[in-house]
Amino acid sequence: MESAGIGWIAAIIIGGIAGWLAEMLMKSNMGVLMNIILGIVGAIVANFILSLFGVALGGWLGYLIAGFIGACILIAIARMVRRTA
Repeated sequence: MESAGIGWIAAIIIGGIAGWLAEMLMKSNMGVLMNIILGIVGAIVANFILSLFGVALGGWLGYLIAGFIGACILIAIARMVRRTA
């Protein structure tokens, strides 16, 4: 998060927004805390995946986009795991 140029409080706010947007798109029902976690962890996951392709997102908007993409990926993975269990 520090490499993206944002602090912890901004990461929580942006992560919450990204998680909420992913929750709306994927039609899941998580909660505020889970949205924040999904957004933050999703940004880490998405930045890792995008870096494999040579794409680097930075700043507030980049963190929001990465968080949204990553949160959607995490929700999709959770749904696949639940269906197989």
